[in-house]
Amino acid sequence: MNCFGSTGMTTGMRPNFKIPPKVATQAALIKVLLMDVDGVMTDGRHFYVSGSDGQPFETKCFYSQDGLGLHMWHAAGFISGLISGRRSPAVAEYARVMRIRYVFQGNLDKKGVYEEILADAGVAPEQVAFVGDDFIDVSLMRRSGLGVAVANGRPEVIAAADIVTTASGGAGAVREIIELILQAQGLFADVIKKYELG
Repeated sequence: MNCFGSTGMTTGMRPNFKIPPKVATQAALIKVLLMDVDGVMTDGRHFYVSGSDGQPFETKCFYSQDGLGLHMWHAAGFISGLISGRRSPAVAEYARVMRIRYVFQGNLDKKGVYEEILADAGVAPEQVAFVGDDFIDVSLMRRSGLGVAVANGRPEVIAAADIVTTASGGAGAVREIIELILQAQGLFADVIKKYELG
């Protein structure tokens, strides 16, 4: 397990941090980014509000910088997906807006869904990054070419990760790992030219 700050390549998002050489090698192969939702795409809290019929429904908060990161990821020609143990219409809508190709909800046993995604996308495990925060995510992190834990993940998950983000889930962790992978593949400079930053 490595945290940003080790010697190696500099990330685009946080210039003071370095990508460890082993992680840079792993990240250079990634084509598909798969993520848990609660605790990764969000901060893990669940909000229940009353609908027009008076019945409660669950909603979630997503981080806008992660959203732009996903746009950058897709613009670079890569694929993303969500695998969640819970079901939420908010997740389905967010995925639609963000053009996330794979959305699997209500899957506590995530391994079968993971294999289905890899077969459909035509990629090998070493071409997949998986981002998680809790016990249920470790098996997919270990199966993937790059296993990522968010900063506020469970200690056991952090220990199992290839790299740990400096940002917490729901607060820029996804953006951080996207920029790391783009940097490792030599694509980040071209991506940010669109925003007149390069």
